[in-house]
Amino acid sequence: MKIHFIAIGGSVMHNMAIAMHENGHTVTGSDDEIFDPAKGRLAARNILPETTGWYAAKITADLDAIILGMHAREDNPELIEAKKLGVKIYSFPEYIYEQSKNKIRVVIGGSHGKTTITAMVMHVLKLLGRDFDYMVGAQLEGFETMFRLSNAPLIILEGDEYLTSTLDKRPKFHLYKPHIALISGIAWDHINVFPTFEMYVDQFRVFIQLIEPNGTLIYCANDENVKNISNGARQDIISKPYGVPEYSIRNGITKVVFDEKPTDIMVFGKHNLMNLNGARLICESLGISTVSFMQAIASFKGAAKRLELISKNETTACYKDFAHSPSKLQATINAAKEQYPERQLIACMELHTYSSLNSDFLKQYKDAMKDADVAVVFYSSHALEIKKMPPLAAELVKSSFGRSDLHVFNVKDELIAFLEAIEWKNKNLLMMSSGGFDNLDFKELAINLQIV
Repeated sequence: MKIHFIAIGGSVMHNMAIAMHENGHTVTGSDDEIFDPAKGRLAARNILPETTGWYAAKITADLDAIILGMHAREDNPELIEAKKLGVKIYSFPEYIYEQSKNKIRVVIGGSHGKTTITAMVMHVLKLLGRDFDYMVGAQLEGFETMFRLSNAPLIILEGDEYLTSTLDKRPKFHLYKPHIALISGIAWDHINVFPTFEMYVDQFRVFIQLIEPNGTLIYCANDENVKNISNGARQDIISKPYGVPEYSIRNGITKVVFDEKPTDIMVFGKHNLMNLNGARLICESLGISTVSFMQAIASFKGAAKRLELISKNETTACYKDFAHSPSKLQATINAAKEQYPERQLIACMELHTYSSLNSDFLKQYKDAMKDADVAVVFYSSHALEIKKMPPLAAELVKSSFGRSDLHVFNVKDELIAFLEAIEWKNKNLLMMSSGGFDNLDFKELAINLQIV
């Protein structure tokens, strides 16, 4: 097939393009900006566009399909030309569903934890020699790409609740129609799309209704919002609730217990223990025993940017995490404090999403960082400009988080200078963002702080 990707530079889009190319399809693409790692990975396979920008001439009648990324707008000249020529246009979730109609579809949804749970399931399936396709929102150790599509009978999908494309305003996870579905938690997000919490929750109600007949719903019973909507599932759906399993921590190592059998694991925090339990139930639904699951999960190091260890020495560790919403901040901070109770925690988070940079939404962050010994919030003036949002006052940020001692920065060099002035013995650093702290080099930061 000849397939053209409009907005090929996106994290999932470029991985999908690579997978299609390696499957033998002729792949082309366009984007108005492409950054590494996408740029380098596309170039290595000779599918990087020669120039950035949108070009209607790239759209020809002999194309078998257009795959449209969320980044492309309705007035995109390539999209307009594709409509004019009658070329078949898919969003990437739509294309994935079309290619997986005859597979068992496992979809992991939720406001938080879905990447980690997806990664855990993939790790176990791979170690146990199961053949499967997948789409996940992070680069994982042991997997060349974030997307695979083959003749495998099973596909594991991370189910994002954000919109599908400029032509399709449905949440992505509404298109997959799972046989096995999981919901990890619900915490209001994407307020630019779902302006009320109830509208946001409704997307998960619809997701449950789209489970295939006689399918399975696995849900986190510790989350009241998830529990409430899961209780409304159809009678034909098998429901499997989960929570925090039995565990202990000793000398910075977490041990989890199932059927009175303890196993040392490499991830930590109650939220990750719940993620592990959810992944276990998915694997159980696929015929994998708890014993086999635990033997495999013991070597799971975590997904990229999910409590990912950057560097450490005998008294200090530096982690980065994707946490950015209030519930994610609280869970990640609590995990770091519980794992290292003898160390102070310096927690830094970046306001980066539309929701977090919205002055009305900021009040949702009240007490989200209350358990950090030192709490720091960073936001980039550049990010506000790109998103065409008004400036944020530092005092508003402080009052919203409910900490008068909150340190607020909007200049990266000032944040770095603040961190460099700290004596790091018996302290841990936690950097949390869905962005990158204005392109901060985390490894270089750890070296400068002598956390090596």
